[in-house]
Amino acid sequence: MKQISKTNETQSRNKKGTNPALVTGASSGIGEAYARRLAHEGFDLILVARRNRLIESLADELQKTYDIKAETLAADLATEEGIASVEDRIAKGRPLSWLISSAGFGTRGRFVDVPKMKTIQMTRLHVEANARLVKASLPGMLDNHLGRIVLVSSLSAFLTTAEYVNYSATKAYLNMFVLGLRDELTGTGVKIQALCPGLTKTEFFATEEFKSFKYDAMPSWVWMTTHQVVEESIRALNKRRNTPIFIPGLKNKVFTALLNSPLLGALARAGLARIGHNRNLF
Repeated sequence: MKQISKTNETQSRNKKGTNPALVTGASSGIGEAYARRLAHEGFDLILVARRNRLIESLADELQKTYDIKAETLAADLATEEGIASVEDRIAKGRPLSWLISSAGFGTRGRFVDVPKMKTIQMTRLHVEANARLVKASLPGMLDNHLGRIVLVSSLSAFLTTAEYVNYSATKAYLNMFVLGLRDELTGTGVKIQALCPGLTKTEFFATEEFKSFKYDAMPSWVWMTTHQVVEESIRALNKRRNTPIFIPGLKNKVFTALLNSPLLGALARAGLARIGHNRNLF
């Protein structure tokens, strides 16, 4: 990880003892990268994920490396019990300085064929869990006139193809949710961001459903690392003017702009539809 400047290191040390940052999906990917970045800045952490062994190992490492406190909470946010346990932890602790909601998963298949329970779990995780955790976090942040909320959305919020119907729909919800909250939070000291990464090197495709995903079919330049995504996200949040829907990576910004153009957008969407009907890349 790139070292931050001496001035920022001093500011980071001064943050120790302040309110903690809660990160969901912290066992890998963007969630883990955010946990590492915030630990580097001196924030105490509450790490949430299903895989307790991984977050316990990460917590131990970050505590030793950065002299911060890191606690773990094993919770499956696709279940009522999991969401409730994190809500309870937020209610009983100090107000949060950061809420990073990175937990998520994808399915692959025609909507009619995807198991009903997976559709329910995805909707609960991407929609209900995010709404409830934001609602639990906001009172403390508003009382302190300070807070940062990042909900990990996706470029898929701007488009969809066959076999990814519910995934795109749930991510589009996050974008609209954040846009509305941005207006409500103006002037409160609390900032919110829907982070919309494109193809990122994570474990997202390391599942049985995506075993036929062809990494080599995608050129290397389309990929971003989790570190790049998180660094751009934080830089955007630190700007005076908040960008509620943030797309990291110039190539992803250009692609999204192309989708929104009248002529080229129609052609691009038609091409994506053909890929969806005859999927040979994804």
